[in-house]
Amino acid sequence: MQILITYIHYISIMVLMGSLISEYILLKSGLVKNLIKHLAIVDLLYGIAAVFVLTTGLFRWFYFGKGYDFYISNPLFHIKLTLFIVLAILSVFPTIKILKWRKQERTGENPTIEDKAVRRIITFIRIEFLIIIIIPLLAVLIARGSGV
Repeated sequence: MQILITYIHYISIMVLMGSLISEYILLKSGLVKNLIKHLAIVDLLYGIAAVFVLTTGLFRWFYFGKGYDFYISNPLFHIKLTLFIVLAILSVFPTIKILKWRKQERTGENPTIEDKAVRRIITFIRIEFLIIIIIPLLAVLIARGSGV
């Protein structure tokens, strides 16, 4: 069971990163109006992957890792967990905007896509990239006993 949970955890991280890259590329294409449905699918995939990362991460923390006390007493773990929460919060604005555009599209309206909103989403995604790059580094440091 531990191997399966760990495998799903790593695959979910890859899907999370892949979907974020896809979302970034779609937004940078300048064809957002034509790609709203694709953006919505990719954003949904990102959200599902994030739930799997969180769920499997909690399983690893409570059942399969080095033990609850090892992690909870490590300040690097607190930073890692905080960064994951920040990552989740940063993803809310893009999701809300994409869902709004998708709803407008479904009801036959011409979606109101402001350049400012697209630029803001791209900025959020860039920050998310940075966070996603830092989290595995923290995981490696924690696994090696740093921060204890």
